[in-house]
Amino acid sequence: MTADKEKRRAISRDAARRRRRVESEVFEDLSRLLPLQPSVRAHLDKPSVIRLTLSYIRMHTLLTGDTRTRAEASHKVKCGRVMNGGEERGECDGGREEGEKGTEEVEASEETNLYLRILEGFLIVLSTEGDMIYLSDNVSKYMGLTQNELMGHNIFEFTHPCDHEEIRNNLRLTAEDVCCGAKRDFVMRIKSALTHRGRSANLKSATWKVLHCQGRAKVCVAPSSVSCLLLTCQPLPLSHTLLSANTFTSQHSMDMRITFCDQRMNLLLGFSTEELLGRSIYDLCHTLDINNLTKNHLNLCIKSQSVSAQYRMLVRGGGYVWVETHSAVIPSVRPSKSRPGAHQPLCILCVTYVLSGVEEPCLQLSVDQIVHT
Repeated sequence: MTADKEKRRAISRDAARRRRRVESEVFEDLSRLLPLQPSVRAHLDKPSVIRLTLSYIRMHTLLTGDTRTRAEASHKVKCGRVMNGGEERGECDGGREEGEKGTEEVEASEETNLYLRILEGFLIVLSTEGDMIYLSDNVSKYMGLTQNELMGHNIFEFTHPCDHEEIRNNLRLTAEDVCCGAKRDFVMRIKSALTHRGRSANLKSATWKVLHCQGRAKVCVAPSSVSCLLLTCQPLPLSHTLLSANTFTSQHSMDMRITFCDQRMNLLLGFSTEELLGRSIYDLCHTLDINNLTKNHLNLCIKSQSVSAQYRMLVRGGGYVWVETHSAVIPSVRPSKSRPGAHQPLCILCVTYVLSGVEEPCLQLSVDQIVHT
């Protein structure tokens, strides 16, 4: 009886060893199929292999399918483009030679790398559930985490809990959003393993980095309908070392009343320093853009840094100019009494970029624009 039990145990152990060996071989074969460097593949554990494989499959679906906005897809159908056996034929543009396609792919890759260098940020593709399908490989420069460490994970694992609701709202795509390729513009806080010296630290000691995310909804209409968000993420505050003549700085109290403004504000908007001190920035904003400023103000109070959408500022004498404001809350040296460990906000510092000349100079929208003679 004892001999039979030992024999069954030995058979069971041999079967388990065979299963583990076959499983390891399957994972090795799977990891070899991943488009990664051998040195990177050698350090992947089994969950990472599965996670990256699923991400690359989803990315492959988006890239090989017809990924665009619904409006662009409809235009393509009108041009007479059809899918035939997985190969696309264009009746509007005519066929292209394989050599030309290869050249175009190389040029597109070089152009993409150039954009990433200029962008001061990274690209991210998010599913409607928040899964990070793809990130550009320069993400490590800003977050201290590599592309392979992040791909396949959910964005909610790395973002601030207080920002989850806003992220969900931006991930929620209606039929109209998908149809017109709705734009997205929001600010979120994400974990960063970079130290102040630019070195990578343990994720447990990560700090929060504020990202300005802009992009639009995309949909893969063939072979299957898959919606996603394509976003560019820029860490805040952005570098302001190259301030142009069309840029001015201002300092505000926490209710956005102006406490300081430089002389360029006078040159660009026409208001004197005496007229501006103590006035709210809302008094200088076009009425239709109040909601944009309010959203920026709320982001500042919650996340300490923000970038406004483009809005209109009134010009003395009449008209308005289009501007964009980058803002940050400057903390006081003294700690807050209500929140131990935190610092009381001292003021808001704004850098405003004037993006246009004066439009509709004869139009006066506020009594503040009237020039008294």
